[in-house]
Amino acid sequence: MKRVLLKSLLLSALVACLVYFYLALPNVSLLKNRNPQSSALMELRDQENRDKQLRVSRRQIWVPYGRISDHLKKAVLLSEDASFFSHNGVDIDELKEAFKRDLETLSFKRGGSTITMQLAKNLYLNPSKNPLRKMKEIIIAWQLEHALSKTRIFEIYLNIVEWGRNIYGAEAGSRHYFGKSAADLDPVEAATLVALLPNPRTTHEKSILQRRNLVLARLAKVGHISEEEYRRAKQIPLFQKLEKEAPPLLLD
Repeated sequence: MKRVLLKSLLLSALVACLVYFYLALPNVSLLKNRNPQSSALMELRDQENRDKQLRVSRRQIWVPYGRISDHLKKAVLLSEDASFFSHNGVDIDELKEAFKRDLETLSFKRGGSTITMQLAKNLYLNPSKNPLRKMKEIIIAWQLEHALSKTRIFEIYLNIVEWGRNIYGAEAGSRHYFGKSAADLDPVEAATLVALLPNPRTTHEKSILQRRNLVLARLAKVGHISEEEYRRAKQIPLFQKLEKEAPPLLLD
């Protein structure tokens, strides 16, 4: 009798946890026609600034998908999620490899995250490394894929991803580092921005340069730039700005 009671209690607790978990999930369908004004990551950074008594403002300028350089889109895809347009939000093979590596090292450092999963994390979750958070990330990624088009998911990602201290989105990043709009980025500038993604809050130029040149090599490998363009691009200094700042953005 006690065993039956215990099983019933455990089953009830499990059902209650699942219901709570489901009800706590965000309504991602709102993103179909509404650009997010903030994200969990932005709010975390704001709180960190307040804790340090820093008075700084977010830099973010939302731009439509069509006003972001194709060079940047290609560089992001090659570096972050080459199969983005073919998977359903989760790259199973990559995720298996990530979990295998985590078990071997007894850590949860290797994410195996697709662009959709990164968007789920940035929008709604904290950056902690634990299995429960990863499970939420996967479920929200599936929600995003079901509710939104691939282009919309990529558009939101490119507009909210962190590109430096208090810098969010391709437009703000482009203007900060290169003094131009995201629409006008060339392959070298696009590769530089992508090189910042793994660790956008550090400025260790040697590692950024190495990652930038790796991104350029990938662009050359798929024929997005020529071998000659790649050889020339490797010699260009980091964050080479134009003297003229980008003009004010006029949206339709």
